[in-house]
Amino acid sequence: MTRLRRAGWLFLWLVCARPLLANPYLPKPGEPQSPIRVAACAISGGFIHLYTALDHHLFDKYGLRVEFLLVSGAGLSLAALSANEVQFVYCTAEGMIPSLAAGAEAKMIASPLLGLPWVVVARKDIKRFEDLKGKNLLVMRPGGTQDKVVSALIQKFGFGAEDIKLRHIATSNQMDVYTSLQNDLGQAALIMPPLDARAKHDGFNVIYHLDDLEVPAVYSSVFTNDRIIRERPATAQKFTAVIAESIHFAEKNADKAKTSVSKFLDLKEPESAQSAYDAYAKRLVNPRLLIPAGRVFKTLEMARQSGAQVRRKPSEIFDNSFAEHLERSGFLKELWGGEIPAKKW
Repeated sequence: MTRLRRAGWLFLWLVCARPLLANPYLPKPGEPQSPIRVAACAISGGFIHLYTALDHHLFDKYGLRVEFLLVSGAGLSLAALSANEVQFVYCTAEGMIPSLAAGAEAKMIASPLLGLPWVVVARKDIKRFEDLKGKNLLVMRPGGTQDKVVSALIQKFGFGAEDIKLRHIATSNQMDVYTSLQNDLGQAALIMPPLDARAKHDGFNVIYHLDDLEVPAVYSSVFTNDRIIRERPATAQKFTAVIAESIHFAEKNADKAKTSVSKFLDLKEPESAQSAYDAYAKRLVNPRLLIPAGRVFKTLEMARQSGAQVRRKPSEIFDNSFAEHLERSGFLKELWGGEIPAKKW
């Protein structure tokens, strides 16, 4: 065989073999679909990659037949997950980690979003965060993460504890906080995209993105139960691969991702869809899906200090093996065509 022919056969082998080697998660020919139930704990722009995967049949591609449910609240979602009534939950890490630490039989297996999604919006005469000195900042009910991040923000700008007054609205619904701002109960408020697009339309200013604090927070995450990890690890691996591909799909198909989030959130204005996309598909996205262990440790310690029962070690409430396998297998490198985009943490 001539050197030229050998080179030709080698090239053909590489072209044919690369997809097989780089994506080991696709079903084999004739393999039946695996049925799963997937729950979201809220309707949120932060779940844009789940909506995009559902809307564009990425789960089907990987042999997963999905029944999608909305189970309102982290507590109910985790109860359904622990009972194996649902096999995967998409929720914020903040809402789930304390219950996992208390002994719930579930684990966090991927973190598509890292960082803080909140923004500070203020009335027209307030242009910068420094202009809030001596004024009221509206936040949700006391004792949550918002209090802690606002405290860090106040320290960043060198303000004293009394320079900015926090006014708590007894709600877990950011729309109630925004309505309070419209009713002049404060001069600024902490809200999340895409509500900031509406605030701008209503004449308010966005004066600070809390992600600029560069706190390595864990936001939207994927959870599964111990039974799935033990008995159906391949299903958990496929699910993780779907979310990774959905991140890539949203990056390369912005209009389709914006259409998906608009459908699930019932957004009418293109500015709101753009706001959601910019925040959750660009600013906070974590293509490698790895869960930052240090942040989990800190979240557990804060829960302990707040009186929560912590029965499990941090290493017992998250599992990075599925996300790590995406990179070891060559899947992520193939997906992104070489260099994998990196989150700043």
